Amino acid sequence: MSGGQWNAEARFAVYYAPSRESAWWQAGSAWLARDAESGERCEAPQPSELKRPLVELTEAPRRYGWHGTLVAPFRLADGVTQAHVLQTTREWAQTQSAFALPVEAATLGDFVALRPADPEGESSIRRVAASALQTLDALRARQSAAELARRLAAPLSERQRALLMEWDYPYVFDEFRFHMTLSSSLADTQERAALVAWWQARTPALGPLLVDHAALFVEPAPGEPFVLWQRMPFRNDEVK
Repeated sequence: MSGGQWNAEARFAVYYAPSRESAWWQAGSAWLARDAESGERCEAPQPSELKRPLVELTEAPRRYGWHGTLVAPFRLADGVTQAHVLQTTREWAQTQSAFALPVEAATLGDFVALRPADPEGESSIRRVAASALQTLDALRARQSAAELARRLAAPLSERQRALLMEWDYPYVFDEFRFHMTLSSSLADTQERAALVAWWQARTPALGPLLVDHAALFVEPAPGEPFVLWQRMPFRNDEVK
């Protein structure tokens, strides 16, 4: 997807997204009933255990596309261009090495997501996210007083509040938890259990995620679906 058409309201984010040719991209995009790179709608599966259509349970993550957050959405600082973001992210990606990330399905609070299956994978992806955040920090506009107040109203630990004040987001560095969201917030425990079971049965065949690139996503205007703008390959090392 080409850039340059977005105004100052647009937000940018650095996400992990499986490669377009991978079974992981196809499975995740179908699950969310939307391909964030092509913009096409996908036909979602329907787990037999569900009483409601799956598309009703995935409305929230559908807007963001199939991804795991590395750098949360941000607006550009004054004087920063979209070309600058593209170049900086591309150069940063070339400092990163590819690795395989085993994942598992789990309930996180009241939603379902994929998460790293072992501490080593968790540490590896956390290092990638921290590096990306530090590299792109100068490009990000700081949040408004209203945005800060809204975030401070959430139940945060003292550490998370400190990170929010310094980095505009409470879940970074040691508080970062990589996940790929599979559902909206669901009050029904049986629905959550059915989604976890569906993915637990399929992740062995899909194998680990290959983290060999990052992707720049864009929210063109507030509330609009995020689109995958550009993929940024990591340096051409042997996968660890």
